Order: sequence, then structure tokens, then C-alpha cells
Amino acid sequence: MSGPVPHDVVVRLDPELRWLLAPRFRSAGDRRLPFDPDATVGHLVQAAGVPLTEVGPVVVAGAQAALDVRPAPGAVLEVRPVDRPQPVPTGGFLLDVGLGGLARRLRLLGLDAAWRNDADDPELVAQATAEDRVLLTQDRGLLMRRALPAGALVRGGGTDEQLADVLDRFAVVPAPLTRCTTCNGELRPAPKAAVADLLEPGTRRTVEEFSRCTRCGQVYWRGAHATRIDAILQQAAGTRATLQPPVV
Repeated sequence: MSGPVPHDVVVRLDPELRWLLAPRFRSAGDRRLPFDPDATVGHLVQAAGVPLTEVGPVVVAGAQAALDVRPAPGAVLEVRPVDRPQPVPTGGFLLDVGLGGLARRLRLLGLDAAWRNDADDPELVAQATAEDRVLLTQDRGLLMRRALPAGALVRGGGTDEQLADVLDRFAVVPAPLTRCTTCNGELRPAPKAAVADLLEPGTRRTVEEFSRCTRCGQVYWRGAHATRIDAILQQAAGTRATLQPPVV
């Protein structure tokens, strides 16, 4: 069996990123790739299977290297994870079709989370660009699209873990019950008289303060929601402390 080629370039990942490698490479934590004089640092990192959205500093020969630099033969690229927490773009979040549950959970916490179940990949990239949103997905191929301005690979097999990962990755300030969980519209206070005919008799009798979605008209009030939100935030905080990279 032939050994490594001396001019190969090595992409070496921080332990936090090694789960992104194919299983046979994870224990070593690196990928050895043939030297290509036209390949940039960014191209090589993605060739190893790592979307650039997940990458922080890349160090080559002891110095941080720009992603458009072409490394020399035999170079070792030390790839570190993106810093957390990151700021959220002014437009907020955009979630792909597989993260509808996470979108509703983010909206419950008052975070701007656009989602629809019929958008294909080019439409998502176009929307993220036009609305200045960060695209959340578990599809690393989608994150490698060159036109995508900002994205994040969401960890977690269920909504609880996914929410914990997003709250850990991004600097957000929850504002519960300020956004519609159905359509993402903003909620505004609504006089009881204006929504009374939409309420069940028990709610009409016991609740006095209401909000209504400015987009779809859905009516909201505190009560069971408040307890649920507190539980969600507490669970997310606990999950963040124990969240492990997924096995893929």
C-alpha cells in the first residue's frame, strides 16, 4: 500500500468539528487531500466536508490564513470552530423545510423565524439574501452554496436539542409572546371587546389581556403559554450544557 504523498495538504479539524468528517477520518481528526495549485483554503476545508459557516480561524504555519489564500504543497490547515455566540443578521432567522418545529419554538420565544414548507434550496438562498437572514439547516450541502450570505448547521435530533444549539450559537434576547407561532407576524395588544367573539366562553370569563397577530389575526393570551415558555427556556439551558455533536 502506498503511503501519503509528501505534497498532500492536510486539513486538521478541532475536536468540536470532527463529527463533520466521514467516519473513517474522525479518530485522526484530519483529511489528507491532493495538492492543487488552484485550490484555496476555503475550497480545501469544504472538500473535507466542512461548510464554511462552521469555520472560525484557519491557521497555517502558525498564522491565521484567509479563506482565499492558496496554501503551499504539504501545508497543514488547522481549522477551528466558529466563535459562539454569533450576532444575528438584522433580518433574523430563516429555516429550511425540515425545521418547522424549531421555527415555531423560536417564534414562541419572540424571535423572527421565517419558514415555509414549499421552498426549495435556490428559493431559500434568495430569501436569505434578500431579507438579510441567517439560514438554519441540517443540510450541509445547502450551506456550501456560494451565494448564501450566512448560515448555520443546526445540531440535534429533536426540537429541544435544536433549540438549545441555536440559543447557544447566537446572541439572542428572547421576547416571549411577541410573535405569532403560526405565521411569524408581530403581536400587538388587542382590547378584549375586539376579540371576544373569537374566544371560548371560559377564556372570555377568566382572561382580560390579549394580543393579536398583525398578519393573520390569531389571538393570544398568557396563561398556559407563560408556564410553557419558562419550561422551554429552562430545558434549553440544561440541554446546552450537555449537547453533544451528532453521530452522522
